[in-house]
Amino acid sequence: MSDHKNHLDHAYKLETVDATRDFYADWAATYDAEIVENGYATPARCAQAVAKFASADALILDTGCGTGLSGLALKAAGFSKIDGCDITQEMLAGAQDRGLYRNLWLSDPNAPLDISRGPYNVIAAIGVIGNGAAPISFFHEIVRKMASDSYFVFSFNDNTLADRQYEATLSNVVDSGGYNLLFREYGPHFPKRNMNSNVYVLHRL
Repeated sequence: MSDHKNHLDHAYKLETVDATRDFYADWAATYDAEIVENGYATPARCAQAVAKFASADALILDTGCGTGLSGLALKAAGFSKIDGCDITQEMLAGAQDRGLYRNLWLSDPNAPLDISRGPYNVIAAIGVIGNGAAPISFFHEIVRKMASDSYFVFSFNDNTLADRQYEATLSNVVDSGGYNLLFREYGPHFPKRNMNSNVYVLHRL
């Protein structure tokens, strides 16, 4: 068991998949309490953003769903058809307890993203891609697997925005054609820590 008294102080320093999985498995029991205590605002912001474009009956894949805080926000925004996956069984147990996902499964970060239960109208990666989390290659994989006329809602926090490769990658995707960036808004991520994030909605034509 980790001796971290505050996991958020360490979350952005993870450098490998194994380290990330072990860290979040250790954090699972106290994750919700610590995240909520710091005012985690990005899930609600992402859910409200994609609700501007996707219909309420959209089928959603919540990647990196963790304990289900992102799914809870999507449900509050009016969505009900939500599947979820995560690389950590301990986090998935929390998501299962919420009872709001149609399907939940343990994903392998070294294997292709499973979209076999789709086609998905929305893929979400809320607080998932960035420094200390899923690499930019995961962004590329989601973009490649988006169905026609579907949406990708995601976020980059301040730590991730400081690394210019993330927004540069997004710009390259939009410039390549076939995708429109419908929404980008900078706002609260962890207000209690004065940390913000960009929320995005990308549309595949």
